[in-house]
Amino acid sequence: MPVARLVAGLVVGASLWLGAPASAQEGSFNIPPPILTIDQDRLFAETGPGETVNAELESRAAALAEENTLIEAELIEREQALTDQRPSLPPDEFRALADEFDVDVQRIRAEQDEKARVLNRERETARLNFVGDVAGIISGIVRERGALVVLDRRDVFLSADSIDITNEAIVRINEAAEESVSE
Repeated sequence: MPVARLVAGLVVGASLWLGAPASAQEGSFNIPPPILTIDQDRLFAETGPGETVNAELESRAAALAEENTLIEAELIEREQALTDQRPSLPPDEFRALADEFDVDVQRIRAEQDEKARVLNRERETARLNFVGDVAGIISGIVRERGALVVLDRRDVFLSADSIDITNEAIVRINEAAEESVSE
């Protein structure tokens, strides 16, 4: 898949690069580009709605990291207590306690890993929902520019800055968000 994106980006970049001199030589019309680009990461990070969602997700990620730090400290403390008991315990009793500790560590690790996976899935779902929520605004820009397609800027190898609609989309999304809040 990344190779296909690279090839598509090269084709787009080459057509833009090669197309510009030809149209200048022919004295052609000022035809809007059929392809536009947008930086989805910037949309999510630099618009009010995206910032709100991002702040919530970052807060939850920070809480999970803090929880992991506390759990790690508790496990280190338990491990040290077990190590301190080792000289005074018969080997089979120590082994049983050590095995029990290992089972607890594996269970806790699996639980925390699942929490991280859930948060990552929610982050992806939030991004998809955000894109769906702003699709109408982006579609309006596409119609106004007479374009046929919008590519994520990350998937394009080379492009002219004039086809990037990210700044315009950020302004319009923020305006729409402010209008909906004031209503």
